[in-house]
Amino acid sequence: MINSLKLKKWTAILITSALAISLSACGGTQTASQPTPGNESGNKAEAKSDYPQKPIAITAPSGAGGGLDTTARALTKVLGETNLVTKTITVENKPGGGQAVGLADFVNKDPKDPYRLFLPSAPLIINNLKKEGNSPYSYRDLAPLAQLTKDYGAIVVKADSKYQDLNALFEDMKANPGSVTLAGGSAPGSQDHLVAMLPAVKAGIDPKKIKFVSYDGGGEAMTALLGGNADAIATDISGTGEFLKAGKVRVLGISSSERLAGEFKDIPTYKEQNIDAEFTIWRGLFGPKDMPADVVKFWEDTLKTMSETEEWKKALEANGWENGFKSGDEFKKFLEGQEALIKEILVSLDMAK
Repeated sequence: MINSLKLKKWTAILITSALAISLSACGGTQTASQPTPGNESGNKAEAKSDYPQKPIAITAPSGAGGGLDTTARALTKVLGETNLVTKTITVENKPGGGQAVGLADFVNKDPKDPYRLFLPSAPLIINNLKKEGNSPYSYRDLAPLAQLTKDYGAIVVKADSKYQDLNALFEDMKANPGSVTLAGGSAPGSQDHLVAMLPAVKAGIDPKKIKFVSYDGGGEAMTALLGGNADAIATDISGTGEFLKAGKVRVLGISSSERLAGEFKDIPTYKEQNIDAEFTIWRGLFGPKDMPADVVKFWEDTLKTMSETEEWKKALEANGWENGFKSGDEFKKFLEGQEALIKEILVSLDMAK
């Protein structure tokens, strides 16, 4: 009799336990490990929210020490210092072809890989539009995340030059094009060349008659100017600071929409001299074309937050950059506008595709 009672008791316990396990299993179908009906991708969405989970690589399509490399390394430093990104970020240099080599390498890898980023500048657009361009790719083959910095073009002469303003220089170019040598740190049709051609075209000069000499970088162009081998150079304004302070050069005009502050506050814009032209030299961050939407959102939010930090403002000041932050759709709209402007200049030069 006692054994019978014990048997019934154990049977009841086993049944109760079985029911509990069954109910628990049923409830488990609604946990994160198994998606709910109609949300079969729920598990993936939850995993993506943990981005980033491994190291990130930024490709700078230039050599070490160049402007793009410097920008990429400043970016990684600030993201780490502010703990906005806690995973390791490395910078990989892919120089060659005026950014074309690095772009081709980037585009031809996994278009969905969220751990690869690309940091180019205006030649991303220029190389795709030139008749003899060396890139079949453009910003349309990437996912624009944010414009980070902005710089401006400048027309520069020696401090003892007879030219006191941009119009005086252009009048001589109109009257006798071969008498004025204009130089820049890039090939015809590239960034420095366009910085010079844009205001010249707007001033009514036939750009094909301008005597333009190419040098391998802004430093060499500046050396040519100071050595008397060029009458003027087209360059970026941030690269003129030390020469202005030393009293070695005069900047005739700048391609910004309004005057800059600080050491450049006395330099007139092209527009102030009745030349309706402006040009922004930008650097920005992109992901691969099919980067997942949630990762794009992560970078847009993170970079916006970073752009407002004291650490980033100090990096901008230290490098002579302007904070040109534009995110997502705003950046894409800007790129479309610059593409149209660059195409217009290249057409006037008979250098467009």
